[in-house]
Amino acid sequence: MLTASGTFGYGLEFGDFVDLSRLGGVIVKGISLRPRPGNPPPRLAETPSGLLNAIGLENVGVEKFLTDKLPPLLKRGAVVLVNILGESVEEYGELARILSAEAGIAALEINISCPNVKEGGMAFGTDAAAAARVVAEVRKNTSLPLITKLSPNVTSIAEIARAVVEAGTDIVSCINTVSAMAVDPFSRRPKLANIIGGLSGPAVKPIALRCVYEVVRAVSCPVIGIGGIRTALDALEFLVVGACAVQVGTANFVRPTAALEILDGIERFLRTQGLRAVTDYIGTLDTQCRFPFAEEACPV
Repeated sequence: MLTASGTFGYGLEFGDFVDLSRLGGVIVKGISLRPRPGNPPPRLAETPSGLLNAIGLENVGVEKFLTDKLPPLLKRGAVVLVNILGESVEEYGELARILSAEAGIAALEINISCPNVKEGGMAFGTDAAAAARVVAEVRKNTSLPLITKLSPNVTSIAEIARAVVEAGTDIVSCINTVSAMAVDPFSRRPKLANIIGGLSGPAVKPIALRCVYEVVRAVSCPVIGIGGIRTALDALEFLVVGACAVQVGTANFVRPTAALEILDGIERFLRTQGLRAVTDYIGTLDTQCRFPFAEEACPV
């Protein structure tokens, strides 16, 4: 059970609500070489079934992260994974080099899939060759485990997954937010200053499940599922289609304790099903469609 980057701050913000040491990992908000101010407000808009954001990857930069954020996070017993971003292939590599020299970082998650920034982000994540170049550069500069976070805003997410695995990623996570927008019919203005943002929450879960299903069948590495997970049953849907772990994102804004509640719910489910470990459940999807009643009883 992991917390998704961008939804859990630097982890410290949730320290009074969650025992961070119980989580499989805290993936901190995206970190860049230099501080980023993000996009102008308004940067958030609620939708009937999700959250639209155009934060623009605001963060304190790698230097301040290492001095101010990482030490207290480690003191709380958190397993820390750092989401990294850049405006060029070289920036990704430099970030990997800097972070790899620091004790206490468990893995890097490469963000090549943010839909609400103009440089980097989607420019790398929607092209297989570009995505592979980023991953290869990061791989050259670190021995840490690498997770590559994929975008759903592509024609074939399986193609991108195969490219980044061949380039050296150890794990694939999917999905990042879905490119979307919202408008106010009264003011006739977009609800986000950036106009386009990323949609997360319950609305994207069916898209995320389809992406995970396709990626699991395209690559041999572990896959982490993300998208609209609010309950243990949501998480179990990702696990049964083949995800080896899940990240909880938007639900953290609604319930700060959501990740641990989901973890507890999965454990209860496994007990009721007589399963000794979650590995006995992962990837056990039965794709044979059957009606729960005899064919001759069907009224059509």
